[in-house]
Amino acid sequence: MDRVDKPFLRALAGEPVWPPPIWLMRQAGRYLPEYRATKEKAGGFLELCLNPELSAEVTFQPLRRFPMDAAILFTDLPMLPWAMGQALRYGQGGDDGVGPILEPVRDAAALAALRPGDAARRAAPIMETVGRIRAGLERDHKGTALIGFAGAPWTVACYMIDGRGGHGFPVARRMAEDDPGLLESLFTVLLEASEEYLVAQTEAGAEALMLFDSWAGMLPPDGFERWVVEPTATLTARLRARLGADFPLIGFPRLAGEAGIAAYAARAGVQAVGLDETVDLLGALPGNVTLQGNLDSRALVEGGERMRAETAAILDAMRGRPFVFNLGHGITPDTPPEHVAALVEQVKRG
Repeated sequence: MDRVDKPFLRALAGEPVWPPPIWLMRQAGRYLPEYRATKEKAGGFLELCLNPELSAEVTFQPLRRFPMDAAILFTDLPMLPWAMGQALRYGQGGDDGVGPILEPVRDAAALAALRPGDAARRAAPIMETVGRIRAGLERDHKGTALIGFAGAPWTVACYMIDGRGGHGFPVARRMAEDDPGLLESLFTVLLEASEEYLVAQTEAGAEALMLFDSWAGMLPPDGFERWVVEPTATLTARLRARLGADFPLIGFPRLAGEAGIAAYAARAGVQAVGLDETVDLLGALPGNVTLQGNLDSRALVEGGERMRAETAAILDAMRGRPFVFNLGHGITPDTPPEHVAALVEQVKRG
């Protein structure tokens, strides 16, 4: 099955598909009781990420409930540092609790211990998951595309340097100001590992790739250019050299603001830009860029009239241009599955 048969890939190629294709960040996850049961069966979140059979299972769970146009590989951003040899564990509850905890990389010795050339090989269970998902899609969900992903260099560096998520990543931000040479060296390692990791996903069956820069919005404009736009452009150029000029790439510079989004869209080398809920869809982005987003996840939790009205406004704004419906961030654990069903039904009606 080629791009012509998959609305999501057609939209990424610049076609104004209508009704627009839809998938939702974190569509496989904690709001589904079957996900919680599968994670318990795996024995923990890290164990789930490294179990190809169960990771593929949780990827398929939302597709059995909702007619999504894309599935996304089930794994986690810190799995790339883990694949390079950085120690990783998850606090109590994994994705339900403390989240990832890594041995921080804050000096040349810790940097030298990383093995970027081993990343794709060590991540073999994740590549097996990709293959299982692609085979299952072709068998049971024809027309649904498969997205592979990784964190963009800045966001992955934040986890690697601070050693955990959230809290504003003060150590990474300080390194960007006080020791940019060390941060540049880390980015060199990350770019090598990310390239191999993402190419391996496409070889296993991923049909599009998404770069999550979840913490792009914490940087000032000059830092955003240096640590978000420039390394992303380097990575996308490397990927295109190996995968072809038209391979679908999506970037998500979360909370970058409209000026940052415009700069990113112009120079980061992606065909599609994911927008968080703070961005005006009718802003100044050129019409040849596919937009993805950007319903507030809290509207999905609330459901009812608020969700219907905000969804209708997005659809009205995007009619006639290349667009993929999504949230501005991921589905939250308190989201009723029936609200997701109602949202997908409304989007499918156009």
